[in-house]
Amino acid sequence: MKLGIVGLPNVGKSTLFNSLTKAGAESANYPFCTIDPNVGVVTVPDERLKKLGDLYHSKKVTPAVIEFVDIAGLVKGASKGEGLGNQFLSNIREVDAIVHVVRCFEDSNIVHVDGNINPVRDIETINLELIFSDIEILERRIAKTSKGARMDKTLAKELNLLERVKAHLEDGRLAKSFETEDEDEQEWFAGYNLLTAKPVIYAANVSEDDLADDGAGNAFVQEVRRNAAEEKCEVFVICAQIEQEIAELDDEEKSMFLEELGLEESGLEKLIKASYSLLGLISYLTSGEDETRAWTIKKGTKAPQAAGKIHTDFERGFIRAEVVNYQDLLDCGSLAAAKEKGLVGLEGKEYVVKDGDVILFRFNV
Repeated sequence: MKLGIVGLPNVGKSTLFNSLTKAGAESANYPFCTIDPNVGVVTVPDERLKKLGDLYHSKKVTPAVIEFVDIAGLVKGASKGEGLGNQFLSNIREVDAIVHVVRCFEDSNIVHVDGNINPVRDIETINLELIFSDIEILERRIAKTSKGARMDKTLAKELNLLERVKAHLEDGRLAKSFETEDEDEQEWFAGYNLLTAKPVIYAANVSEDDLADDGAGNAFVQEVRRNAAEEKCEVFVICAQIEQEIAELDDEEKSMFLEELGLEESGLEKLIKASYSLLGLISYLTSGEDETRAWTIKKGTKAPQAAGKIHTDFERGFIRAEVVNYQDLLDCGSLAAAKEKGLVGLEGKEYVVKDGDVILFRFNV
């Protein structure tokens, strides 16, 4: 999963990116690696893995990972080349979802680009840049499609769709609120990879004082929540400054620090939950002496496709899956004991994998 972090200058975006990717630096299997200066790989915290790894005495425990892309240079006029301009727009097209950091704290030492704090205006500024960029993509596509549309019914149909989407965006609306009319249109629309069609998670960046009540007393956070409800987006409250401090601590110190602040989980954990929920993702687990590992799939994925995540041969030669719920397996203490109690299912090709399933795939190629 790839998440792009966007935000205006001085909203806490880079502080958040640095602390999130630093937080993921401790894992031995996936050391934080800088693919280029603004890409970081972070492991997904999952307490189930350690317990399963202990049960099987696994030599290696491998968590799922999320790639964060810090998308720099987004200012008013970016679509016209201001700031780092179009360079950021090409980075963001590849992400699965956008994490939009919005400033919801007052601090006279940190200047806001527009002079005062107004989260809804900031959201609109960024949305407008994304809309302009999408319109540009559509205009290029329209120019290309209109050449053959007179002679070709399919192209004429696509041209009609392109013009409707463009008009929708020119109205100041996001592509995600556009409704396609049939399967052809749906397929074309998905192929345009429009920025404003991507799911968004708002990170409301607050001061430390607003963290304990999850921003309930912060008027700016309420504005972001209202805005997100209209757009059907997720919101989570974070304090980038605190995240930076958490990133420096080991697990034990981190738990104590969070407890002192009256928090149950760090911002990274909140963000991962929000992104899994927004993108409809779950994890299933595989476990054995060599390795215990988490695999991320979409909700509703059937067993053969889930097996394909491990290797294409598993999907091609799928016979069946031995499935046991993670908690049942832990309670029984071994797979053999779970089998005796009738808790291990033998599932076929139509089985829909659930979050927390521990699976052993049988296949033959």
